Amino acid sequence: MMRLSGRFRSSLIIGLQGIRARKLRTLLSMISLFLGVLAVVTVQAGASIAERALMSDVELQSGYDGTVVIDVMPHEKSPSIVSETVAGRNDAVSLIGTSAIIGEPGVSPINPGGAPFDQGAWGSTEICDNVGNCVPGPPTGEAIEVVLTAVAGDLLTFRPLRPVSGDWLAFDTVPSLAPKIVINEEAAKGFRDHQVPAEMRVRGAKANMTPQIVGVVHDGDYQPRAYVRQDELTNWMPTSSLIDPNFGGQITVMTSSGSPVEQVLQSRLRGAGAESYVNVVQNRKEMEKQLMLMRLIFLSMAGLVLLIGVAGILNVGLATVGERVEEFALRRAVGTPRTLLAGIVLAETMLTGLLTAAAAIGAGIAGLKIVSMVLGGSEPLLANVQFPWDAGVAGILAGIIAGVLGGFIPALRAAGIPIATVMRA
Repeated sequence: MMRLSGRFRSSLIIGLQGIRARKLRTLLSMISLFLGVLAVVTVQAGASIAERALMSDVELQSGYDGTVVIDVMPHEKSPSIVSETVAGRNDAVSLIGTSAIIGEPGVSPINPGGAPFDQGAWGSTEICDNVGNCVPGPPTGEAIEVVLTAVAGDLLTFRPLRPVSGDWLAFDTVPSLAPKIVINEEAAKGFRDHQVPAEMRVRGAKANMTPQIVGVVHDGDYQPRAYVRQDELTNWMPTSSLIDPNFGGQITVMTSSGSPVEQVLQSRLRGAGAESYVNVVQNRKEMEKQLMLMRLIFLSMAGLVLLIGVAGILNVGLATVGERVEEFALRRAVGTPRTLLAGIVLAETMLTGLLTAAAAIGAGIAGLKIVSMVLGGSEPLLANVQFPWDAGVAGILAGIIAGVLGGFIPALRAAGIPIATVMRA
């Protein structure tokens, strides 16, 4: 064991001496290999960042992996049951969706049905009663329709909404009679392009409200949406009126795995005759094949570039061995084992590969830092992004593999040099 350790140490020392003695050739080998290793590092870092971006976009809508999502069907008792079950808990949040029109009173919104502003109307401006009798609605005015989501609990624990401006809803204050709302980017377009009065009407409310817009978030929703504290909305309407079974609506409860909220809520809903469906968020598992395919495609492209670098280091290694024939023959004559001669050549190429990997990783870190500084302001995902550790590991492995592949044939040739060569010299 000590003998092998001594040979390994000797290979490294003589290899370092060879690198110092042939700086120019080492530099040429590193240049030919640098682009290949940098390609592997860049692809791995890019794949990690792309995976992060892809997962982040999915999490905006569905929530973090492991989150238990309970979808509750519209029922007259559903809002009250959900509110009572989630109240005061820090391991669950309820989202009750309805519609709201913000703007001039007595007019139809410019986007009926809460449609995106560049897609026209999704619904009709007609007013219909419960039996289906419809009459023309009021004329279109300066008002926009949004999906209004009443929130009870800390939604940011389960969904990574990205702040654009302002603040998120604060639940540590007394409920205000002027509800504070946070709008998404699509709703912000409507407020930016139209002079909309600050008056909000919600079906079932006792009177119109005066909302306060306190922030804008990116939530991944293409519809204009506004978030409001449920306790501030229920200052103006009973909890049971948040959902009208005749017009539909959305009730979602998000909770952590193992929380008693799931069992209690389902039991109470079942007793009231309301249906619910449970789903556990598994975004990464569902997208695993897609993510793996993406990585394999990019790594295959980087591998082709790396092979060019391996060919370069192989050529330099063969030329170096050809020039050192007499040296290796002399070492054989004085008793140096063939394995040690092969180890000397492999040590040089592997050390060259590791030095190249270090340079490529440094270039990758610097490049990512520059990209983060330049684009971080416009792309929140790139703000303060850290260099992925797996990209560094991939770079080191690429350097070692390239060193072994590029030095294997030269090492065999060095080990096969006969002792008689020294006599011819």
